[in-house]
Amino acid sequence: MANVKRVERPLSPHLQIYRWHIPMLTSILTRITGNGLIVGVLLAVWWLLAAATSPEYFATANAVATSWFGDLVFTGALWAVWYHYLAGLRHLYYDSGKGLDIPTAEKLGMACLIGSVVLTVITIILVQ
Repeated sequence: MANVKRVERPLSPHLQIYRWHIPMLTSILTRITGNGLIVGVLLAVWWLLAAATSPEYFATANAVATSWFGDLVFTGALWAVWYHYLAGLRHLYYDSGKGLDIPTAEKLGMACLIGSVVLTVITIILVQ
């Protein structure tokens, strides 16, 4: 028992062993965008509550909502909505038992990423 040969290896697998895969990235992004949508909703709710409160308070909220920061938050929230929608469709496809092989999962992940950006740009163009 005293002559046990120890193998040199890391205590836990990390990025030196695992490489990033598209399905892993899209899974993480789904969680991040779901939580990030809260920021956009909070800004919109604050803006609406300010409109119902007083003209002075609305002027402050409107200045923030229409500033570069508000534009950034709302554009990010728009992308998150489209990404979350496409990821949900992808998971419905997975739930049917299809698309679970690695090449198809990677293609579907890329479709979610590219599709969400394209749909965000189209939405911005149509709204303006």
